Amino acid sequence: MPFINDRLEEGREIATLESESKAKERPSRFRFDPARVVQRLRERIVGQDDVLNAMEAMLHVVKADIGTDERPLAVNLFLGPTGVGKTETVRLIAEAIHGRSDALCRIDMNTLAQEHYAAALTGAPPGYVGSKEGHTLFDIDAIQGSYSKPGIVLFDELEKASKEVVRSLLNVLDSGQLVLSGGTRKIDFRNTLIFMTSNIGATDVVAYRSNFEQGWRRWLRLTPRNEACVQQQALYRHFDPEFLNRLDRILPFKKLEGQWWTSLLDIELAKLDKRLAKHNVSLQLTEDVRHWLCEHRDPRFGARDLARRLRVTLEPALASAMLQYPEEASFHVQVVKNQRLIVLPV
Repeated sequence: MPFINDRLEEGREIATLESESKAKERPSRFRFDPARVVQRLRERIVGQDDVLNAMEAMLHVVKADIGTDERPLAVNLFLGPTGVGKTETVRLIAEAIHGRSDALCRIDMNTLAQEHYAAALTGAPPGYVGSKEGHTLFDIDAIQGSYSKPGIVLFDELEKASKEVVRSLLNVLDSGQLVLSGGTRKIDFRNTLIFMTSNIGATDVVAYRSNFEQGWRRWLRLTPRNEACVQQQALYRHFDPEFLNRLDRILPFKKLEGQWWTSLLDIELAKLDKRLAKHNVSLQLTEDVRHWLCEHRDPRFGARDLARRLRVTLEPALASAMLQYPEEASFHVQVVKNQRLIVLPV
């Protein structure tokens, strides 16, 4: 049986090549695959190729384990307006590495607007209530990760915290360790990916853009070209140089323009389809409905506005149809003349 023998021989050759390829791979203590992480990011984050390329480069360095032992694995600051994917990027990295999007320590910096709130991170000073216990907002397990997987911490909306709170992070960014105020406990960030997000400069960029939408600049058809400089100036006005000097990357997220809304809609509908699959229900949208959902949104609020639009228009209409026709498994959506959605069984 020459055909079968040939196939068996071919299978043995493939297995040999695969084993040789694996043998040539450089061993790493980290078990995540950078290519799979980046693939997940590219599936869900649109219009931010420069940021995703930077994340890919960062993950390769982490996977190779060639960074210094005396700092966090990486320190990244994400800049940009609301709804462009800053926080979502961190959640997707956590999901791809740890299997859960909430497998991270998230600190909402808008809750730390007063100077004395620095104790919420570093613990109460000696002599104050709770100083011996060393209480802190940090989830130590999520921060330190494990031998094979890095920990992840996210400082969200960094610019809203007091400057004293931000200064309390300097030792973390410099040495990778935070000694709590009581002096008896220490948090180790040297196996941690640190992410920070900020809207700093977003309002300045909006004001800068508006100058080109009126007056002589509009008449001459000039276009704004220095948005990055405007954002950078706002960044350096707000944060101290010694803080910025401890960051590995400052990555600006671009405003999501009109050409990305169809892709964003596909992403949000895919999330909805996944939830509907639990009920054995499928959904069909006409092009008119897709256009209507993308057209009636506020570009100032990015992807969040589109997700909110689905929650307040599409989901209620769908829920009513599912309750009215409990035996049906497929539904069709259309826009009626009074500019509302109607959902009917197919």
